[in-house]
Amino acid sequence: MSADLHTHPTIIAIETSSELASCALLRQGRVTSRVSSGVRTHSQAVLPMIQELLAEAGIALADCDAVAYGAGPGSFTGVRTACGIAQGLGFGASKPLVPVVTLAAMALAAHEASGADDVLAVLDARMNEVYWAQYRFDGDQPVETLAPALSAPQDVQPQGAPAACGNGFAAYLDGFAAAPFAANADAAVMPHAAQIVRLAAAALAAGQGVPAAQAQPLYLRNKVAYTKAERAEIRQAEIDAAQTGTAA
Repeated sequence: MSADLHTHPTIIAIETSSELASCALLRQGRVTSRVSSGVRTHSQAVLPMIQELLAEAGIALADCDAVAYGAGPGSFTGVRTACGIAQGLGFGASKPLVPVVTLAAMALAAHEASGADDVLAVLDARMNEVYWAQYRFDGDQPVETLAPALSAPQDVQPQGAPAACGNGFAAYLDGFAAAPFAANADAAVMPHAAQIVRLAAAALAAGQGVPAAQAQPLYLRNKVAYTKAERAEIRQAEIDAAQTGTAA
């Protein structure tokens, strides 16, 4: 790892928990990123985006201090894909992984946009449910006040009067119709690697990196099994990532 890990870490980040896939590189305090839309193409889009970011910076994966990923909650296939690719890169290049909660990343995006220090993040979970959590900010770091949960929109019960963000509000207008905190919600906020990588820098400095073998997605809803196609896609993404990491 670099000698200035606590002040200037170099981290690559992956976020695929929703229909928006993104990758970001933090280097010398600057964040660059790439975005690809379309959930069916996440596994094919991520590695080329990572390679572009590294090439643009003139570095290899071996020059990074860690690999971060959006751990969830979010799409089952999406969070498993991000974790699997991160594991492949971590194994191949012998780098620690930094899991970051997607809702915390959304809260950071809302904080950066509005300056709000109390934020409720709500992500569409499909099936008439949402993932949600509440955070207060200590400087630029979100501190969890209500842990990530899964519920029907009408059962979201934040503390106080937080600023609200996330596509859950746009997905369930009727479910949030009676909620005062929904009136000015920023429904355009989505999980993005640009926030994942900034939160990962603080987590890594605090010693919260984990070996690739220990990395896990954050699931709030049980799923019996992946489809055969999902398993094949995730496995291929892991193989491709491991090959990329070894090549670096």
